[in-house]
Amino acid sequence: MKTVGILGAGLMGAGIAEVSARAGSGVILVDASESAAVKGRGRIEASVRKSVEKGQLDSAAAKDVLDRITLSADIAALAAADFVIEAVFEDLAVKKDAFKKLDAIVGPDAVLASNTSAQSITAISAVTKRPDKVVGLHFFYPVPRMKLVEIVRGLATSDDTYQRARSYVEAIGKTGVLAPDYPGFIVNRLLLPLLNEAVFCVMEGAKPEDVDAGMKLGCNFPMGPLELLDFVGLDVALATITGLYDNLRDSKYRPCPLFVKMVEAGRLGRKTGRGFYAY
Repeated sequence: MKTVGILGAGLMGAGIAEVSARAGSGVILVDASESAAVKGRGRIEASVRKSVEKGQLDSAAAKDVLDRITLSADIAALAAADFVIEAVFEDLAVKKDAFKKLDAIVGPDAVLASNTSAQSITAISAVTKRPDKVVGLHFFYPVPRMKLVEIVRGLATSDDTYQRARSYVEAIGKTGVLAPDYPGFIVNRLLLPLLNEAVFCVMEGAKPEDVDAGMKLGCNFPMGPLELLDFVGLDVALATITGLYDNLRDSKYRPCPLFVKMVEAGRLGRKTGRGFYAY
């Protein structure tokens, strides 16, 4: 891809921008908030700096990576991209609105990809005039370190779009797996009920450190489920499992009441300094 556009400069968007630039593509990183775009750029600079310190990049290569990234607060800047990845908040209405705008801005041959972790690619693509060029690319956090990308074909996604998406995934050094276009795809369909049950355990009297120790020592997990929730953000995880529940209407995805209360209280994990643990 000559030019990759990223809509949303949060944790995921910044990470996708970084790996795209590292692969040699020009990157246009857009966020409606100029301060958010600058903050996203700061995350990328910090990540690249760590790679230099570890000897994974030399200074010249690091400069090249950063020079390939252009910031903007204007979505119209994405008109120059031939492959655009949306990384906005995990809400179907928000994503549909983003895709309507992108469809009107980018060239007719451009691919539009969503980094959704649970929403229907078919539903998102239906608001565009190019449903055949819409695909899901679900990255995992932190993007530079996590090797997996779920590639999700909507009902109308063409073979050409799928192959272009897979080529992009391979070009940035990731492994792509084809996931069905059903809520949660593969990983979150399996992971979120486990995380939710861990919160139920706490609500019913277990200590967070005991729940995490149990899964790390009893199941050889590298990180406990409550540590993981604090790491990714309770608000993000709650939005994902709520999406599963709303779409599948299966009680096994019903969010734990304590999960909801913690998000309402602003205890979102590491990013707010307090979740199941204090930071």
